[in-house]
Order: sequence, then structure tokens, then C-alpha cells
Amino acid sequence: MLYELRIYYIYPGKMQDINDRFAKHTLGIFAKHGMRVTDFWIDTDPEHNRLYYVMEFPDMESRNKSFEAFRNDPEWQKVKEETERDNPIVEKVESIYLKQAPFFQK
Repeated sequence: MLYELRIYYIYPGKMQDINDRFAKHTLGIFAKHGMRVTDFWIDTDPEHNRLYYVMEFPDMESRNKSFEAFRNDPEWQKVKEETERDNPIVEKVESIYLKQAPFFQK
């Protein structure tokens, strides 16, 4: 299994906007494309203004296909355009790819 830790660096004053977009739109579009989010976190230090989440994929090929389908989804393109009409929400996204340590079992 491949895990992707995604770190979103959010522009000041836009944390509620990203939260709303995920809650109202993005998670549903992810689900439509078979994309599974395992958890979300918000940095406890508001000066960092970061959102973190982990996604789970069978492998990198599946991950890449899923994200390609997501990015090309007309519903996502419309949501992104509408929610960023005034200003962008996300300054940058960092991805870290992980695999589970062999000694740890859930």
C-alpha cells in the first residue's frame, strides 16, 4: 500500500475556504474517483496555516491515474474556478510518499 501525506500551505485568511471546499466538494469528487482519504489535520499553530491529510492507494500507478482523472473532472474544474475566483486558496502543495513500517500493525 502507498500512502501520500499531502501538506497544503494555505494563504492567510483562507483556512475556512479550504475546509469548506473539502467538506462540500473535494471529498465527494475524490470518492467518485475511488480516492480514499484516511485522515485530516490542521496545524495547531495558526501562523503555519497548513492543512495535512493522508491518502491511500494500492501503488503509484493507481495514485497517478486517480489524480489525473480528478484534475480533469469537469466538476472539480468548476469548483476550483468558483472557489478561487477572488484569490487562490493554496499557496503550494507538498507530497510525501510513505509505506508502512514492517514492524507496525494496526
